Amino acid sequence: MMDTSHPDRPCDAPAPHGPHRKDLWEPPGGVLVWIIVCLELLTFAAGLIVFLVQSRAGHAAFQAGRAVLNQPIALVNTMILLTGGWFMANAIGLLRAGRDGAARWTGAAISAGFAFLLLKSVEYAIKVHHGIGFGDDTFFTLYWLLTGFHFLHVLVAVVLLLVMRSGLRRGKYHPGNFADVESAGIFWHMCDLIWLLLYPVIYLLR
Repeated sequence: MMDTSHPDRPCDAPAPHGPHRKDLWEPPGGVLVWIIVCLELLTFAAGLIVFLVQSRAGHAAFQAGRAVLNQPIALVNTMILLTGGWFMANAIGLLRAGRDGAARWTGAAISAGFAFLLLKSVEYAIKVHHGIGFGDDTFFTLYWLLTGFHFLHVLVAVVLLLVMRSGLRRGKYHPGNFADVESAGIFWHMCDLIWLLLYPVIYLLR
């Protein structure tokens, strides 16, 4: 019998919340990216636990190390990453809605990523100029390990977004095919989250 409750929709068309509805087993971006996110968060959490334990054992040395960190650059980089996350959220929202502008917002997020990498490189260059390198003491060994590993993650995220932006400009991604862009956005937001854990522990904790 023909369904007459929705006369403008063919009887064989899927319901708005039918078989294509996402559920717990089909999270945004796919399961794989969330496995990666969980593993990365666990890795950084372990590193931060080591940092905190060592800071209790060598309180004076850690306080001296924090005193020579560049707080203004770290604060600006925090704002840059958060702003970049907002840019990427806008891009995905527009893409899902089938509206123009996803490529432009993705480009803005890429610019934020490059700005973060540039400022972080300046911070690293200042440390090297003052003879502060990996292995000098426990504080700076962990500083270089944790922030350097995060630096690599942001670099990977920027590369992923560059690939996504290229696909968006070529029309590869659209409301019916946006999982790859969503996955790249989730990876980018993971970089935001990791930095929000690193920043207070390394730069601010007293």
